[in-house]
Order: sequence, then C-alpha cells, then structure tokens
Amino acid sequence: MFENITASEVAGYGVGALLLYTTLSATKIDSVISTSQRSSLGMCKRCGDLKLIACSKCKGQGIIRENMFFNFNAMDDLSQSFGGNSRKGSLSCKNCRARGHFSCPECSKASQS
Repeated sequence: MFENITASEVAGYGVGALLLYTTLSATKIDSVISTSQRSSLGMCKRCGDLKLIACSKCKGQGIIRENMFFNFNAMDDLSQSFGGNSRKGSLSCKNCRARGHFSCPECSKASQS
C-alpha cells in the first residue's frame, strides 16, 4: 500500500495530522492561556469575574439540539439570530434548568467568606 509513497506525501500526512491535533486541542490550549491571563490580572480563574459559568452540556444556550450532525444546524442558528423560534429537535437542558449558566462556585465561596 505504501511502497510508492514519496517524501513530500509523508510530510503532507505529517502536517495534516499536526493540524488535526491542533484543531482538536485548541479549546484546551485556549483554556490554559485564559486561566494564566486571569490569574495574572487578579481575576477569578474560572469565570473572569463574570460570576457565571456556561453550562458544559448545552454550551450556554439552555437547549440541547438532537439528531443533528455534531449538534450544528446553520439554518437553525441563523433563524435564532434573527429572532425566530426554531426549537425543532431540541430539548431544554436539565443540567442547568434551561438557563445556560451556573453561578461561579469560586466566586460564591469568596463572597460567603
């Protein structure tokens, strides 16, 4: 299968694999950088002094879309951005009770102390 592969093809596969890995790990890298910046500015490391954290299950939207490719539907997002109500195939998030966010636990501890 790989007996006639050239060096430039191997390099292309390597670069492709590197780009795929970088794309998949971009959110983790962003999280590390933002936490570092927040701590150097004296802000809350989790929420950045917003006092709210987005729900990880619904990604801060309050609804969970079902039966869609990677939970993405461009027409649904477009109609919601123009004020339309297109909740076909979606359920209220039980994790955050359809609010899309939680109170930051670290800020709540600091305010109670």
